[in-house]
Amino acid sequence: MMKRLEPVLFAADDFWVRKGLDSGMTTMIVDWEDRGKATRQQAWDTEVNCDTPQDLERLRWLGVPNRLVRVNAMGPWTENEVEVAIAAGATCILLPMVTNVAEVQALFRMVAGRSGVGILAETMAAVDLARDLGRLPLACVYVGLNDLAIDRGLATIFESIVDGTVDRLRDSFASVSFGFGGLTVLDRGSPVPFRLLLAEICRLRCDFSFCRRSFKRDVIGRDIREELEKIEVERMRLLSRSEGEINEDRQRFGAAVKASVDGRDRGIE
Repeated sequence: MMKRLEPVLFAADDFWVRKGLDSGMTTMIVDWEDRGKATRQQAWDTEVNCDTPQDLERLRWLGVPNRLVRVNAMGPWTENEVEVAIAAGATCILLPMVTNVAEVQALFRMVAGRSGVGILAETMAAVDLARDLGRLPLACVYVGLNDLAIDRGLATIFESIVDGTVDRLRDSFASVSFGFGGLTVLDRGSPVPFRLLLAEICRLRCDFSFCRRSFKRDVIGRDIREELEKIEVERMRLLSRSEGEINEDRQRFGAAVKASVDGRDRGIE
């Protein structure tokens, strides 16, 4: 049986952890990346989280099977963050802003097999080194479209999908759990409708996607399990498309991205 698209929920409080578990979610993430992020993403309408080790411990206490933590980019603080993350129950540690192979190898040595290791591909350096990074025993790779757009000087985060950059990354990480996005309910999404983004997620054979910031707002008054099931039904339809239908959906996606650029709506909610 084909594996379902895995939604990854940012959950740093009891309410959302329980909501996620009740809806059948098995993977949640806490976010410790705060060093320099607010300055780097200034004017991009993104969110900087300040989650804690206690938030990660909560995932374990409440029985979340897959517990991810995004630490800060590699630095003198990383070894301590790794030890705290493992002690708090992390099953996978995600390293953001990767710029070389050596820093990921260093993370593997720090982890020493006690959790999985994943990376965020969100710099041009990571794109250029993707084939080398793809040879490492990574648990997962997530394309950080916001930071990649900033690093590349793009007008919108979606250009990296349109111009084939994400395709090249997918090819380099062919045997690794791979994702980009993010995910929200099927009839929402701004500035590009989520249905069109989901078509690209399916075309590129993604295994998971982060639930975007607006997901928690979009599901108010809805049954989350039902909304996830709608996404899965649509995903199965998209996976059965003909080549012609895939190309038509790509054209629609590209047109929506161009419209968002013309409207100067660069980011994603």
